[in-house]
Amino acid sequence: MCPTIVPLMRETKKEQDIYFTSLIETMKILVATEKPFAKKAVDGIRKIVEDAGYELALLEKYTDKGQLLEAVADVDALIVRSDKVTAEVIAAAKNLKIVVRAGAGYNTIDTKYARKHDIDVMNTPGANSNAVAEEVVAMMLAASRHVVAADISTRKGDWEKSKFMGRELTGKTVGILGLGHIGQLLVKRLSGFEVKVLGYDPMLSPTLAEKLGVELTSIEHIFTDSDFVSLHIPENDETRGMINRRLLDLMKPGAMLINCARAGILNEDDLRAVKAEKKLVFCNDVYPKDVAGEKPIADLCDLMLPHLGANTFEANFVAAKRAAEQTIAYFEQGVTNCVVNKALPDGLDGKYQKLAYVLTSLTNAYLGKENPTRVETSFYGDLAKYAKWMTPALAAGIAADFAADNGPKDAEAPSDAEHFLSDTGIELVNREVDNNKHYGEAMSIDLFVGGNLIYKAGARGTITENNLMISRLNDFDQLYLEPSGHHLFVEYKDEPGVIGRIAGILGEKNINIVDIRAPQDLKSGLSLTVVKTNVEVPEMLIEKIRDAVKASKAFQFTYLP
Repeated sequence: MCPTIVPLMRETKKEQDIYFTSLIETMKILVATEKPFAKKAVDGIRKIVEDAGYELALLEKYTDKGQLLEAVADVDALIVRSDKVTAEVIAAAKNLKIVVRAGAGYNTIDTKYARKHDIDVMNTPGANSNAVAEEVVAMMLAASRHVVAADISTRKGDWEKSKFMGRELTGKTVGILGLGHIGQLLVKRLSGFEVKVLGYDPMLSPTLAEKLGVELTSIEHIFTDSDFVSLHIPENDETRGMINRRLLDLMKPGAMLINCARAGILNEDDLRAVKAEKKLVFCNDVYPKDVAGEKPIADLCDLMLPHLGANTFEANFVAAKRAAEQTIAYFEQGVTNCVVNKALPDGLDGKYQKLAYVLTSLTNAYLGKENPTRVETSFYGDLAKYAKWMTPALAAGIAADFAADNGPKDAEAPSDAEHFLSDTGIELVNREVDNNKHYGEAMSIDLFVGGNLIYKAGARGTITENNLMISRLNDFDQLYLEPSGHHLFVEYKDEPGVIGRIAGILGEKNINIVDIRAPQDLKSGLSLTVVKTNVEVPEMLIEKIRDAVKASKAFQFTYLP
């Protein structure tokens, strides 16, 4: 509760800091929505806020930024939907302590500027996921049975049963690209239709896929064999335009493509060309901008909706309710688990996050094509109390696209990373440590593969003289490697002359050796040669080295801080 009179001072906890706020003046929470919440959602917010003793202010359907600037002037918290919270807005809010986005994405909020001004930003992850999953099923059924066209025709007085011959969903093959929150819920919603589900998500563990009833396969296989393909991948530099002619050409005549993800992942020109050559059904709910007017993609769409994915009373209510609840919990209990722009706590050097990222990336590279199902960590010395702050670095080290999906690789909030690892079926275990080993401020990262966790790769490292230092890779101890730059790792059965052969092959291509490390594993009889080179080594040359020394492992690891 937040009483309005005595005591004179109230403690509000934000992590380790304590702020004091006068209780004579009630804390004020503003809900600013250009596109308002449903009345039920607003009523829910009001009840939560006012029951806690806070003042609620509403700014709905505003048409001018000046209205928002004026409304935020005296508020302590701001709840928004897709509204733009720019640096100008933040600067105008002199008392602002937190911004809550009722939804998953927060790209409309200047999180960095907010952080500089000690303002936390939260989202409500997963609140809209079921709504999108159900929309996909609705589009599949509506388009397959010509529901919209048949309704229009019948209202005109026509009776065109033969014209609207449809297809059943039951027994078909559905391919899903991206198996995060939405993709996994879609699998569950489709289960009653007895469909075969093909899935592509490089980070979903085989164990979780089997549990969901999904057959993991390649993108090409999905487009070739699926009757329905549903897209649930983010838009970033790697995925922009990836649904192109090469993939679309693989689709069966009459197959359906559904995009409720992001407009930019689809090459519209390629889709137009393929649809001119063979029958494809295209259902779309996403556009470059959510604005009124004619859409250039209209000629391609068999069914198009005005971005209705999260537009349900339930999703609207859940997102609003969570935003209000998180705001109150933030002030009353200091709960910050959904903050997406947390500053590093006092005492934690950001270099240790970089170290966690490097160690995880290196062990992941050692695993090759095997996807980890479990991450075990050990943090020694004072690092133990900062374990959760390493989670974003671990996630980014396992999946390069974590940064694109959930924020920068130096993202400082653990919550998104925890959700990411959970969604992909990766278990995270932070082990208790024996500080009697005197490792100092060090960490060990181990990645396990397989349902029985029978195979692993691991590394240990620390910060030495302000530089990252890898002291161990698997059982190759005393590595003492500074990871910056290009490094070629070659593991092989110990025998004389191997390092010379490696150096000779590199020299033939005018690749200079900057440094060499060559630890041994005496128990297994294996040796590891780590060669730092002045340039990146081509994959073809790595293959040549692998064959020349009969290496059990040969891969390149590059870290350019």
